[in-house]
Amino acid sequence: MELFDTHAHLDDERFDEDRDQVIARMRENGITRCLLVGADLPSSRAALRLARQNDGFYAAVGIHPHEAATLDEESLDALGALCADPKVKAIGEIGLDYYYDLSPREAQKEAFLRQIALAQALKLPMVLHIRQAHGDALELLGGVKDLPRGVVHCYSGSLESAREYMRLGLMISFTGSVTFKNAHNLQAVAAVLPADRIMVETDSPYMAPTPLRGKRNEPAYVAHVLRFLAQLRGEDPETLAKVTMENAKRLFAIP
Repeated sequence: MELFDTHAHLDDERFDEDRDQVIARMRENGITRCLLVGADLPSSRAALRLARQNDGFYAAVGIHPHEAATLDEESLDALGALCADPKVKAIGEIGLDYYYDLSPREAQKEAFLRQIALAQALKLPMVLHIRQAHGDALELLGGVKDLPRGVVHCYSGSLESAREYMRLGLMISFTGSVTFKNAHNLQAVAAVLPADRIMVETDSPYMAPTPLRGKRNEPAYVAHVLRFLAQLRGEDPETLAKVTMENAKRLFAIP
């Protein structure tokens, strides 16, 4: 069974002591591809650097809503320059986060729209971070003509919102949070979405799945997410693994 961890932050300092071993465990567990995702300019550069060093690794570059107030012309130009590298497969993670509100909401919206425009200009898909902001996110996305392809990562919204995202042409990705005992609403969403519109991820080092909740997450653990989803949906894990792999390769234009 081959898997694609479509969202990880292996540049995080929590991997500094054993990053090579983490990558080795990933490969031993059949995770053959991994998208490393930036949250600001330094982490975007680090994601690309790691992707260059490892076969089967790719990068997404972007400014997270937490850092939205830092986005200016210079940083936008720097992101665009990084995208000249063929290892960069997406703009992200970008979006809105009203849970922590670490940047003013208007700054988040402006940064979101400017990076959507960057994705349009470069013909790249988007990796979206939307937390407790689905109404505003859908309103903004719905107002964009010729919206780029993309994925709502670490999905946390309702079934109604998921259907609206899919109507806009977006994918939905699930992390270890879908395995949590109290995630009944999220599990109800994951159980019924079309298989050709879903992906799996770890969001390492965050969101470790059951039975590893509370530990540092890593790409090898995406197998727990896949198997849980397969059981939830009444599907064969091997089949779902192939479908989610093809979904990710299609979205990120990976041969």
